[in-house]
Amino acid sequence: MSPGHPGSPGHPGHPDPPVEVRRSRRRTRTVSAYRRDGRIVVMIPDRFSRAEEQEWVTKMLGRLERSERRTRRSDDQLLERARQLCAAHLPPGTAPSSVRWVGTMTTRWASCTTGTGEIRMSDRLQSMPSWVVDYVLLHELAHLVEANHGPRFWALVDVLPRAERAKGFLAGVAHADASGPSEVDDA
Repeated sequence: MSPGHPGSPGHPGHPDPPVEVRRSRRRTRTVSAYRRDGRIVVMIPDRFSRAEEQEWVTKMLGRLERSERRTRRSDDQLLERARQLCAAHLPPGTAPSSVRWVGTMTTRWASCTTGTGEIRMSDRLQSMPSWVVDYVLLHELAHLVEANHGPRFWALVDVLPRAERAKGFLAGVAHADASGPSEVDDA
């Protein structure tokens, strides 16, 4: 990609992540974009001119941003989901004081401060299926009832449908990205 390209990291007014354009001879008409390893990858047909490439990269960055904005869960939505999970799976009166997304977690998927009832969820979970987010959230909420990972704790968490599948999903993501979080709340 040329340095002056609107999708390139050095372009004025364009924040990271960097954009990688991949040309394909097999791709004849379709264009797609996705995030991978901290960058945005835009797939285009090999026959596109540089002007068409620039036009489509700009168009696909806009589409990807709009799509991600629609699917991003807010802190308020996360708190509401926490309340629903508490009501459905935990003893009456169990409630967090706050639940929020954070971007600073690099070694954990989430954490719970049992003394204050605060739950923090890694924003890396934003793009994961809702059943995985539910599992991580219920895991942290269960710490409000049982601080350690003993049998009583797991009895609270494992009632969630797809709990084992979510554990496997998170283990797979952690394995694929060895630099990312590997535990729900244990460093």
